[in-house]
Amino acid sequence: MSNTTATLIKPGRTILASGIAKLYTQEIQEGVEHLRKSTHPNGPLLVGFLANEDPAAQMYANWTKKTAESLGVRFELRQFDDKDQLEENILVANEDNEVDGIMIYFPVFGNAQDQYLQQIVSIEKDVEGLNHLYYQNMYHNIRYLDVEHKLKSILPCTPLAVVKILEYLKLYNSLLPEGNRLYGKKCVVINRSEIVGRPLAALLANDGAIVYSVDINNIQKFTRGSGLKFAKHHVEDLGDYSESLLQQISLEADIIITGVPSETYKFPTEYVKEGAACINFSSHKNFSEDVKEKASLYVPMTGKVTISMLIRNMLRLIENRNAKQQH
Repeated sequence: MSNTTATLIKPGRTILASGIAKLYTQEIQEGVEHLRKSTHPNGPLLVGFLANEDPAAQMYANWTKKTAESLGVRFELRQFDDKDQLEENILVANEDNEVDGIMIYFPVFGNAQDQYLQQIVSIEKDVEGLNHLYYQNMYHNIRYLDVEHKLKSILPCTPLAVVKILEYLKLYNSLLPEGNRLYGKKCVVINRSEIVGRPLAALLANDGAIVYSVDINNIQKFTRGSGLKFAKHHVEDLGDYSESLLQQISLEADIIITGVPSETYKFPTEYVKEGAACINFSSHKNFSEDVKEKASLYVPMTGKVTISMLIRNMLRLIENRNAKQQH
């Protein structure tokens, strides 16, 4: 091959979420089969609540249904034109013994009322892992709900999906002790929503990374301190958002993760360090196609891994409920 031809080949690889999600298919199918033979002859039931007209939410709902049913899980979408009916219907599903998992397609109201809706879902059915107790455990790096370590705490499904993608890309160093496997890595997360961006920054920092969390107002640094001296992450405010600071931190980052809910936003390719990994969890593509000229690995969407984690969370919740009943 001539040198001219070699220079035309982009160095980066695109990795699709669908391929990564397949790693969890067998585990989930075995879990569902076990439930069918024991407590759930018809298979577990996941209920999704949709009360917005966001095409991305509708697409996500269709994916959830298709994936769930392919794994032996029943899925029911409950749609409401009147958002004010949502609360009452979630409370009904909380009390319904047929329902094993509940999820809500956000945004609904797009304000603090959405945070309220997250908290009214029963902790025993919250497949998205958005309950304040799960969040508190995640931020404090606590992995179980009980002292005997029988009941696993649930992690928010999209941040968990990103972690699983990073593990698949071999960015977690398996030679290091569990909990420190991102030690030495620098990450930039463009999004600090309470549902994904902030918990993701906390999870990565709790696993040993230095994480720069970016939103339109400011840039924060999440870290467990020099030499990982803290058991959980600490947050340092680096001041107002500035393009020059974003460029500086990004050019040092091994991993760049975007989640900007905008059709027009594109992360500047010139800010990507040669050989970095780029992952986008927004339903809009936050990177231009030329990102592969700089990035070694590029994951354009995470949705299918998120759905796998959501169903995996539901199986954990059923396990937790069964374990409680046996005590």
